[in-house]
Amino acid sequence: MAHMAMQDTISNKLQEAFTPESLQVVDESHLHEGHAGHRPSGETHFRVYIVSAAFKGKTRVDRHRMINSALASELSGGVHALAIHAQAPGEGGS
Repeated sequence: MAHMAMQDTISNKLQEAFTPESLQVVDESHLHEGHAGHRPSGETHFRVYIVSAAFKGKTRVDRHRMINSALASELSGGVHALAIHAQAPGEGGS
């Protein structure tokens, strides 16, 4: 089986776990060259923008915990940093 890029793995897992209205996973590894956790191959630092009804009524901390739980194996493996922007539908801001 072909190697799936970490960005695709993260996208697929979040899609499956939260059925989001919108989802964007951005690989920001190139911005962290020389920093802790960076590897020449990249795929270490990601930013997630997600809007899902699953987050309705949840605190920011709860939303981050939900996402961290869904991505536990990736966070314990190759992913060094994950910036999360999680919203429920209809919420403003970034």
